[in-house]
Amino acid sequence: MSATAVHSLWTTATEVEPLGKIPTPHIEYAQLAPVLIVVGAAVLGILVEAFVPRRARYYTQLFLTTVALAAAFAAVVGLAAGGYGTTEKQIAAMGAIAVDGPALFLQGTILLASLVSVFTFAERRLDPAAHGNRIDSFAAEAAAVPGSEHEKAAVKAGFTTTEVFPLVLFAITGMLVFPAANDLLTLFIALEVFSLPLYLLCAVARRKRLMSQEAAVKYFLLGAFSSAFLLFGIALVYGYAGSVSYARIADVVEGNVRTIDPALADTMGNDALLLIGGALILMGLLFKVGAVPFHMWTPDVYQGAPTPVTGFMAAATKVAAFGALLRLLYVVLPGLAWDWQPVMWAIAIVTMLGGAIVAITQTDIKRLLAYSSIAHAGFILAGVIATTPEGISSVLFYLLAYSFVTIGAFAVVTLVRDAGGEATHLSKWAGLGRRSPLVAAVFAVFLLAFAGIPLTSGFAGKFAVFKAAAEGGAGALVVVGVISSAIAAFFYIRVIVLMFFSEPKPEGPTVAVPSPLTMTTIGVGVAVTLVLGLAPQYFLDLASQAGVFVR
Repeated sequence: MSATAVHSLWTTATEVEPLGKIPTPHIEYAQLAPVLIVVGAAVLGILVEAFVPRRARYYTQLFLTTVALAAAFAAVVGLAAGGYGTTEKQIAAMGAIAVDGPALFLQGTILLASLVSVFTFAERRLDPAAHGNRIDSFAAEAAAVPGSEHEKAAVKAGFTTTEVFPLVLFAITGMLVFPAANDLLTLFIALEVFSLPLYLLCAVARRKRLMSQEAAVKYFLLGAFSSAFLLFGIALVYGYAGSVSYARIADVVEGNVRTIDPALADTMGNDALLLIGGALILMGLLFKVGAVPFHMWTPDVYQGAPTPVTGFMAAATKVAAFGALLRLLYVVLPGLAWDWQPVMWAIAIVTMLGGAIVAITQTDIKRLLAYSSIAHAGFILAGVIATTPEGISSVLFYLLAYSFVTIGAFAVVTLVRDAGGEATHLSKWAGLGRRSPLVAAVFAVFLLAFAGIPLTSGFAGKFAVFKAAAEGGAGALVVVGVISSAIAAFFYIRVIVLMFFSEPKPEGPTVAVPSPLTMTTIGVGVAVTLVLGLAPQYFLDLASQAGVFVR
C-alpha cells in the first residue's frame, strides 16, 4: 500500500463525526472495600516475592495475608452495620456488583473461613526439620521436577513456596465477587479469578508431588470444560435477553420489557435459547458445588491436593458457588422455576444418595471427606429448591456451619503422620483414640457434626434446610435427605469406632504436635461447631435478616 493511501486512511478516520463523550464509570469504593483490600494485598504479596529477601518472605506474607483478611472482614461488618445488608442495599460498580444481605453474609463467611484456613497453610512444625530448616506442606520449589537434583538442592537450601499466600488472596478475591456478581460477565470473570489460583495451589504439595500434580491437571481440565459450558450458556442467554444484567434478563423472562434492540429482535424471547443457556450456566455452577453428576473431580482433587488447600477449597469454594447459584435462581430465573425445579430435585436426590452411598466404600480419609462433601452439597440444594425466604436463610446458615467443620476436620487430618507424611489410609487411624485421645475426640466432634447429631452445628443446619424444604413443598426431598443422613451417619460413626474401639498397631502413625496456628484453626472449628449447635438462634436470625436479594 502506498504512503498516500495510508495517509488517506488516517485523514478519513479523523473526519468522522466525534461520538458523544464516553461516560466516566461511577465506582462506589466504600461498598467494594472488602474486595479491594484483598486484591490490593494480593498485588502487594507479588511485590513481596520480587523484592523481599527469601528468609523474610514467609513472615511478611503471613502477616500481610492475616491483616488483609481481618481488615476485609472488618469492612464487611462495617457495611452490614451501615445497613447495606437490609435497608441500604444497592447495586454498585455500574450494575456489576450487588451489595445486599446474602452477599455480605457470604463474604463474611468466606473471609472468616479463609483466615482460619491460612493458619494451616503457614504451619511449619508437623514435619521434622530438614537440613536445619522448618518445612511446611508445600514444595520447596514448585518449578522443580519431582525427585530431581534441582528439587533436592532447593530442599537443602531451605526454600519455601511462599507464593501460596498471594495465590490464596487472589482466589479469595474471586470468591468474594462470585456470590455478589450482578451480571453474567462479572460472574464469569470472578469464576476464573478464583479457579486459576486453585488449580496452581493443588499442584504444589511437598509430599506425593506427582499425585498432587495429577490432581491439579484433572481439576484444570474438568474446570476448563465447566467454564466453557458456563460461557456458552452466557452467550445463549445474552441472545435471548439482549443483556447480561440479571435484572434485565429477569424482566425479559417475566415479559416486562417494552424496548427491544432491533439487532436482537429475532432471537429475543426465544425460549429454546433461555432453557439451553440457563441449563449450561447451572451446569458450570453445579460443577463448582460438586453436585452429581458433575462431581467426578472432587475425590481425586481432595485426595491429591495439599491438605491445607483441600480444607480451604472444600469450605470457601462451596460458600461462593452456592451464593452464586442462589442469586441466579432467585433473582434471574424465578419466572422459570417450573422448569428448573424438577431438574434440581433430581440433582439434589442423586447428589445426597450418591455421596452417602459411595462414601461407605472409601478407605482413604480424604476421599471419604470428599464424598461426604458431595452429600452435603445435596442437603444444601434441598434448601435452594425451597424458593422461599426461609430457603435462602437456611442455606446461608448451613454454609456458615459447614465451612468451619470442614476446615477443622482437614486440619486434624494434617496431624496424623507417619514416615511418608500424612497417614490418610483409614487402617492407620485404628486405635488413634488410645494413642492420642484429645485429637481423636476433636475429630469425633467434627464427624458427629457432619452426621448431623443434635447439639452440633450440623444438626442445626440440616434441621433449618429440611424445614425450609418441607415448607416449600419439597417434603419428598426431605425424606430422601433423612435417609441419606442415616446412611452417612454409618460411615462417620464407623471412623469413630475405628479410632476408639480398635487396638492401635505398633507401627501405627504418630500425632504431630502443631504450632499455635493449627491449634487456633482446630479450636475455632470446635468452638463454632458447638456454639452453632447449642445456641444457633442468633445466627439463624442473622441469616434471615440477610436473606433478601436486591434486584
